[in-house]
Amino acid sequence: MNDPRIDQLANLLLDHSCKITKNEKILIEAFDLPEPNLVCALVEGAAARGAIPLVSTKNNAVLRSLYQTATEESMKAAAEFEGARMHSCQAYVGIRGAANSSQFADVLHPQMDLYQTHWWKPVHGSIRVPDTKWVVLRYPTDSFAQAANMSTAAFEDFYFDVCTADYAAMGKAQEPLVARMEAADRVKIVAPGTELEFSIKDIPVIPCHGERNIPDGEVFTAPVRDSINGVIRFNTQSRYQGTVFDNIEFEFKDGQIIRADASEKKKLNEILDSDAGARYCGEFAIGTNNRVRHPMLDTLFDEKIGGSFHLTPGQAYEDAYNDNDSRIHWDLVLIQRDDYGGGEIWFDGELLRKDGLFVPADLQALNAGL
Repeated sequence: MNDPRIDQLANLLLDHSCKITKNEKILIEAFDLPEPNLVCALVEGAAARGAIPLVSTKNNAVLRSLYQTATEESMKAAAEFEGARMHSCQAYVGIRGAANSSQFADVLHPQMDLYQTHWWKPVHGSIRVPDTKWVVLRYPTDSFAQAANMSTAAFEDFYFDVCTADYAAMGKAQEPLVARMEAADRVKIVAPGTELEFSIKDIPVIPCHGERNIPDGEVFTAPVRDSINGVIRFNTQSRYQGTVFDNIEFEFKDGQIIRADASEKKKLNEILDSDAGARYCGEFAIGTNNRVRHPMLDTLFDEKIGGSFHLTPGQAYEDAYNDNDSRIHWDLVLIQRDDYGGGEIWFDGELLRKDGLFVPADLQALNAGL
């Protein structure tokens, strides 16, 4: 018998995230899941709503072999195959488990670059993101619980609590922050090792409350492409393309990352040299999910942490576009709560947030639980 929390999550994905309707095709893509219960619940739920479920199951060990042996020809062939399927669907649910979160750590950067360029970007960047009702999420596994420094049972309780939040209420609480970001021009950020300034003037602002990511809780826009100046030191580890990076620090001049340092400095700079847009930023977002308090080496959770923000080298989203294009999109997180060293965000000379807590009266609802 299904855990009732699985059914609750499946219903949220189908009705709130994808808003699935009769006769729509929905692609359910599952990676390294320990068991099929959520996929089965989604298939049965989609069918009960009159939709047409399609399922693809993938294994990260097999994908590692594909990436390691990648050629331009093989990646283009995969994109042709996957792209045709994605084109035929109106909705997409991507569920990622991980038997080994570092499965791709030994795939050389040129090989991953072939995948990003000729498979991921044409299929996901150019079809799924702009043309489908999509949502992506993780699935609780032993390795995921280990990364969060929790027992499997405790992590499952945390996972379902966070993932099935009241996203309608979250969206309501985000509205005053959206209005302030839409009105803002100059942003100033200070924290230990960080003093950064940039503009977000006239860039669209998008509130996120369960429609594209589960868990969710952020409000994002993008910096004006050439406006970032200063330095930033991220205090949250990040796993990207299978490698864990720590102590990432950037120096910006007129929007471009002119110096990059980290625990894996060589690999970091290889990623930032992927293309002309990789050293410019395509997203700036403020985290608003106060149920997520500490990093767990998973961007989908870490970027939502209450009291955090993230800045993203690479591709800008189409709905908050700042003219930056890249085949990478790497959300890097800085937590500004007091227990992580504190920090401030200023909009046009007004203190917006201090030590992770919003200051203006109209934003107090976003502090609940911190």
